[in-house]
Amino acid sequence: MYKVRLKEKYISEVVPKMKEEFGYTNIMSVPKITKIVVNVGLGRIIRDSKDNLKKISNDIENIVGQKPVVTKAKKAISNFKTRIGMPVGLTVTLRGAKMYEFLDRLANVTLPQVRDFRGLSKKSFDGNGNYNIGLKEHLIFPEVAKDDIKTIFGLEININTSAQTDKEAYSLLKNIGLPIVEKNNR
Repeated sequence: MYKVRLKEKYISEVVPKMKEEFGYTNIMSVPKITKIVVNVGLGRIIRDSKDNLKKISNDIENIVGQKPVVTKAKKAISNFKTRIGMPVGLTVTLRGAKMYEFLDRLANVTLPQVRDFRGLSKKSFDGNGNYNIGLKEHLIFPEVAKDDIKTIFGLEININTSAQTDKEAYSLLKNIGLPIVEKNNR
């Protein structure tokens, strides 16, 4: 097993800061990141061409380092032109070393390269200590080969924490290095 820089930072820097800030007496009560879920909705992309599923799956695999699972429609909905069993999305759940590595690359490589990036909004917490990031294009990731792109798709990244409140989760993610800002000037 190789060392993950972000996990070492969490153990050596974040845990002591959070113990001091929130008055935790036990190290196990300090919030931590439990998993990261990356979702892609296929929608109109899959209706245009069936090979897009394989190409999008390969792009997601390159971005997160793990093969995605195809989610299929459970109901037929005529307005959305879906039938039962039709692929409607891709999802990947990251835990452990891959989770920390992906978060490290997201915070330190990918997001700073985005043009006019001023930070992530503090309003994206869900009330239970989880944070959601929506990206309109997958092209911001350096792992994607820009030469053979035919379709551009968006991603939803859910960072699940063991924090009980948004304040604890905000402190955790801010101390880890996620560029979350108080107010966006947009």
